[in-house]
Amino acid sequence: MKSYLVICAFLILPLGIVHADEPEAVEQLSSLITTALTNNPELKSSQARWQMFAGKAKQASSLEDPMFMFKLQNMLAREPFVFNKDPQSARVIGISQQLPFWGKRAIKQEVADLEAESYKWAIEERKLELARMVKETYYQIWAVDKSIGIVNKNLRILADFVTIAESKYSVGQGVQQDIYKAGLEKSKMLDMQITLKQQRKSLEANVNYLLYRPGNTPVGTVADFALPQLSLSADQLNQTALETRPQIKSLASLTSKGQASHRLAQREFYPDFNLSFEYMFKDAIATEMITDPGYNMFTLGVTFNLPFQQEKRHAMIAESTSETTMATEELHALKNSISYTINETLAQLERRRKLVELYKEGIIPQAEQSLESAVISYRVNKVDFLTLLDGRMSLFTYERELYESQAEYMMGVAKLEAAVGVELGGNESHKQ
Repeated sequence: MKSYLVICAFLILPLGIVHADEPEAVEQLSSLITTALTNNPELKSSQARWQMFAGKAKQASSLEDPMFMFKLQNMLAREPFVFNKDPQSARVIGISQQLPFWGKRAIKQEVADLEAESYKWAIEERKLELARMVKETYYQIWAVDKSIGIVNKNLRILADFVTIAESKYSVGQGVQQDIYKAGLEKSKMLDMQITLKQQRKSLEANVNYLLYRPGNTPVGTVADFALPQLSLSADQLNQTALETRPQIKSLASLTSKGQASHRLAQREFYPDFNLSFEYMFKDAIATEMITDPGYNMFTLGVTFNLPFQQEKRHAMIAESTSETTMATEELHALKNSISYTINETLAQLERRRKLVELYKEGIIPQAEQSLESAVISYRVNKVDFLTLLDGRMSLFTYERELYESQAEYMMGVAKLEAAVGVELGGNESHKQ
């Protein structure tokens, strides 16, 4: 009789949703994202690439260095460095400058600036992607921690269930199968606990990888949060994405670059010029055969290439046309992908929100009531032990699905923010 009272006292324990103990160290999402944006080497590489192309852009419109020339002209082989024997002997200095056809320098500058700009927006796109990955891992850790908490709780309950089954069997009120069933469920729960702890370690390693810090750096727990309510419609989100998404701006820059390259290729059908100036220093000559006052002389000249290689220039036109088409179609594909992502993610968010409400307001309270009823019925031997055990395991499953739906909702918000290119309030929803 004493054993039976102990069993009954245990079975009337609270059956509500299990919550993990309050963590001592809570990770702040904004701090993790800031650290990732500061330390991540891939982002630093992207920044260095942009600076490299920005440096190239500053060089694009520069003229070639002028050429200085000095020569000794028409010198006598038998008397070198003698300038007063032949009127054609002279010392000559000159300078020349290569000048591209009008407009080429400005277009080259435009092409280089647009290419550098595309890499600048690529940095912002990488920041969005990096923030998304940190957020997703952050909420996955929350879900895993919650699952570990309810697994630990259920392990304690199942251990007591085994004791109950053994006690009832020892007094002839139960069957041995109950003991085996409870032990099996406990073993399954231990297996789940091992898997969840391994997932936690993997998620910690991923966070440390994204933040570029030692892989064994501990990651604290995640505070509970409320699901943010998104106020913008799909059309509003799509319009916001078209205005703010960095990758759209990057591809738009590449499209403009292709168009500028096309104009530059057209200018290649016109010649480039080389302007030159030479000044000749002569000595006076007074010999029996020649008299020359030795007046200094100068020469002005212009040379230009003859653009006869039409095949080469037509190939440049074709290349720039293909470049423009490629960037334009990539831009169209991105816009289409953004539209799909927004609509698909909003549908998933709506589904997850309804599931959370259903679990909190319907399924879990009903499962608790069902389990409580099974407890009462079990006390008076109206239901068997397996019914009681199944009720406990069902409640456990629903609790896990609740936490997973909450985490999936926040991960969907992170995905939507990355697609749109702006914060949507997901980071402001944590409970203090």
